[in-house]
Amino acid sequence: MAEVKIGYLLPTRDQAVRGGDELTRLITIAQRAEALEFGSVWAGDSPLARPRADPLVLLAAVAVATRRVTLGTAVLLPALRHPILMAHQLATLDRLTDGRLIVGMGAGFPTAGTQRQFDAIGVPFRSRVSRLEESIEAMRRLWSGKDVSFAGRHFDFRDVTLAPAPAGPTGPPIWLAGSGEPALRRVARLGDGWLPYPPAVEDYARDRATIHQTATRPVTSALYATLTLDEDPQRARELQRRSIEPYYNAPLEVIEKIQAMFAGPPSDAAVWLNSYIEAGARHIVIRLAADDHLAALEGFAASVLPRLHR
Repeated sequence: MAEVKIGYLLPTRDQAVRGGDELTRLITIAQRAEALEFGSVWAGDSPLARPRADPLVLLAAVAVATRRVTLGTAVLLPALRHPILMAHQLATLDRLTDGRLIVGMGAGFPTAGTQRQFDAIGVPFRSRVSRLEESIEAMRRLWSGKDVSFAGRHFDFRDVTLAPAPAGPTGPPIWLAGSGEPALRRVARLGDGWLPYPPAVEDYARDRATIHQTATRPVTSALYATLTLDEDPQRARELQRRSIEPYYNAPLEVIEKIQAMFAGPPSDAAVWLNSYIEAGARHIVIRLAADDHLAALEGFAASVLPRLHR
């Protein structure tokens, strides 16, 4: 079996929900995740629909505070940004990390809150998927370090050269979120990785096989998973509810039908995650729904990490 990496999502949204603005604490948590042998640290993106610290600014700070751990966005919404500026930011961040960056991207989940976010920024919501695809093409060209011209449906520019170039010749890997036939085709055509959150492992295995049968490049199979740990399953579920419902402004019962979520004892959590690993997941990004995120991180590292098939 290929090496399996376990990543950790920084609780930027959780901190914002509770009115916290101690961003340096997030850097401390990232450093602790590195010390606990997590393979990666991630930050989410949503300036208005689910407000939180800007992921690229935060990850720049984490970049200089860490040495080994991979850094990633889970996930960035490129349709909200111009690809020249976004490519410039990501190339600079990739240089700061010495090539430790993964750019997780998504189009934006179709909810009323997400649409209001696009409306406020002045980007047509219905164009978000085509903007995502066009942005990927434009950024990969810009990361070459050469003089670039681009003519697309949404973006048109001439004779642009970015500096600095990314750490590697092709730029940081781009991982795409999404499920369903159009999204899977997009991953197979454009992605270096796939970062979904299907609640059923059978769906994960089926979709992964579809991608790998049609992909035009090697694709890393990843997973975004939310966990709440407690020996009492009922207590774990109530804790998860307290965390998830203000996070999304939606009932837990709605979110768990869409996303991979677990609440219960650490031993059962390991069995659940191992089922995805057996189905082909090779990089799992863990979001911990908890009151005390540093304690939850320590607890996961002590009670679940050693049980995972890596």
